[in-house]
Amino acid sequence: MRKKISIIGAGNVGGTLAQRLAERDYADIVLVDIVEGLPQGKGLDLLESGPIVGYDTNIVGTNDYADTAGSDLVVITSGMARKPGMSRDDLVLANGEIVRAVVEQVMKYSPNPILLMVTNPLDAMTQLALHVSGLPRERVIGQSGVLDSARFRTFIALELGVSFRDVQAMVLGGHGDTMVPLPRYATVSGIPITELIPPERIEALVRRTIDGGAEIVRLLKTGSAFYAPSAATAEMVDAIILDQKRLLPACVYLQGEYGISGVCVGVPVVLGAGGAEKVVELKLTAAELAALHRSAAAVRELVGVLKLPA
Repeated sequence: MRKKISIIGAGNVGGTLAQRLAERDYADIVLVDIVEGLPQGKGLDLLESGPIVGYDTNIVGTNDYADTAGSDLVVITSGMARKPGMSRDDLVLANGEIVRAVVEQVMKYSPNPILLMVTNPLDAMTQLALHVSGLPRERVIGQSGVLDSARFRTFIALELGVSFRDVQAMVLGGHGDTMVPLPRYATVSGIPITELIPPERIEALVRRTIDGGAEIVRLLKTGSAFYAPSAATAEMVDAIILDQKRLLPACVYLQGEYGISGVCVGVPVVLGAGGAEKVVELKLTAAELAALHRSAAAVRELVGVLKLPA
């Protein structure tokens, strides 16, 4: 029996993700949005691509959460972008209302899904979804580290003029200005980048990684990234649906790992059919651990705006 994936939010990220997953042809897809006609139109357009691309994915576009019933995995992309004049707290509260309502509807029809969060501010929205859903922590996961690591990997490959496929990297922490790229764990075909790139250039690549999303926003002038975020989300969906046991950075609720408790933040996890099946604790230097704790503190501050229990 084919798996069922529901994508909440049919905007650029949700629509592009639906295309990527449809072309994988391993699950049927429900695309949900509050805008009448939008998910139906995109769903039909994707369905009509099947004979050309060569997939048999069934795709339903809908405004009704009842169509998501029995979902194995639900990806939540819905929310608003920060507008001029909005404070960070304003955005947290506005998207918090959206995410709370979405999760309540999702859980009404699918009692035990895995929730994959994409809505920003990512870490706070992941913690809100965990609280509202009542699911165990391994079944509520935020997508940020895969995207941030992909940006770091891209900039390393461009710096060295090597294949993107040969570069591995890990970015921990919150999805924002306090993220923690780890140059010590970045390699090119197993060779540490610290042996290939001067320290000052590594620092420049780290800064560009942290600024990665904002750089695209500045270039687009209206809107934000969606190709790379949807690709990063699809990689996590692959790991879950296909039970790949991938070791990937993901936002999960920590319960003492890295000396951090009571907050969702990005760390390496083993991702498989059970969700975030294991948190992997890397041996961090004192400076790296301090940076991760600062990042967790910044997330905790955002979560505080939502007034969630720890």
